[in-house]
Amino acid sequence: MVRFFLFVKVGGFGFLRGGQHGFNYQHKRGLVNVKLKWVKDRGLDAVVTAERDLKAACILVSIISSSPQCCLPIYHLSCHRGQLSLPCDLKLSTFIRKFPSVFVESHTFWSGGARVPCFSLTPEAIQLYHEELNVLQQNQMDLINRLQKLLMLTQGWTLPLQTLDQLKWDLGLPYDYQHSVIPHHPDLFSFIRLPDDRVGLKLLSWDEDLAVSQLQKNSARQQKEEDARSGCLAFPVGFTRGFGLKRKCMEWLKEWQTLPYTSPYSDASHLDPRTDVSEKRIVGVFHELLQLTIHKKTERKNVSNLRKPLALPQKFTKVFERHPGIFYISKKCATQTVILREAYDHQQLLQKHPTVDLRERFARLLRKGLLDRSKGLYKKSKGDGVEVDPYVDDIGNNQSSSEEESVNNLFYEYNSDEPDEPRMQL
Repeated sequence: MVRFFLFVKVGGFGFLRGGQHGFNYQHKRGLVNVKLKWVKDRGLDAVVTAERDLKAACILVSIISSSPQCCLPIYHLSCHRGQLSLPCDLKLSTFIRKFPSVFVESHTFWSGGARVPCFSLTPEAIQLYHEELNVLQQNQMDLINRLQKLLMLTQGWTLPLQTLDQLKWDLGLPYDYQHSVIPHHPDLFSFIRLPDDRVGLKLLSWDEDLAVSQLQKNSARQQKEEDARSGCLAFPVGFTRGFGLKRKCMEWLKEWQTLPYTSPYSDASHLDPRTDVSEKRIVGVFHELLQLTIHKKTERKNVSNLRKPLALPQKFTKVFERHPGIFYISKKCATQTVILREAYDHQQLLQKHPTVDLRERFARLLRKGLLDRSKGLYKKSKGDGVEVDPYVDDIGNNQSSSEEESVNNLFYEYNSDEPDEPRMQL
């Protein structure tokens, strides 16, 4: 459970300012070396594991739906495997057959008479996909604004398409945004050739109305006029039950919260990267970045690729460990996922984008297929007359036992290869 702390001020998040002396100390002395611990948050871990297969399944639905016959052979789908983040030892056909409520298997004959599996979509999946297209159309300006704000965070208002592709699921961008969205806004976006010969997306004009962070908006909404005037905005901070913040760390955090807040949309080249003032600006950048995502989270590797575009110093992701009350790092699903704590109440996202609601419905459809198949509703007959489950037949008995577990948990849960560390020296 996450508890958000309110210090002295009633009705607002954050820590009370400790005085100008704290600012001078931090500004002159640089980063304070504090020792904080990582504590497992089961609720936020569950948020990550619940979406383990959802992203890959949704991408496959988009790929199949974009084909002329809405049906593709497995070798065409395998070309997109790198975008699915599936385990290397899991066959793509095996993954698809896990969800018969979404994917329909058929066969075609390849050269030499070999039978090749092809996959199309069930009526329920097609309906959800069309509803998603309608939601994207109805919320197009919101999508465009979030894309603008992301580019406004970067140097030169530019991002490589490769980096943007890694974030498109988190931003709620359609799978084919390069063709379905960007060309319709030539006044805002342009494809350019980067110095390293990659293709990038450039924002053509700055929108001053969008250059306001969510933290600033929340402060204005909560009428923190004194904080707004002083520029010392505090971040909402909460910890997992049992965190046990030490007194030294508590005092450091109180002083850190009193430091000037630098908007992530303003120039910060004058800040010394070795100071806590600069660190607070970096925290503000990632606070705003996560606010732009529809699930208020993203994989840490996606953030690491933003160092140069965001003009950040080396080892900048250390702010996630130094501020576990603002960010939570989940180590589930063989990766690290950074989650904005304030956006969740246990496992519930407090403000849901319409696309999130659709994804949750899609997750229920995936689960229905898992449960129905576990009841034997998708058995097929082979030539010898023996009924078999095509999924079990494809992967063998060992994988079958894992599948029974996934029925109860909805999706496979992969623990991180990185061992849990009860404490981290920063």
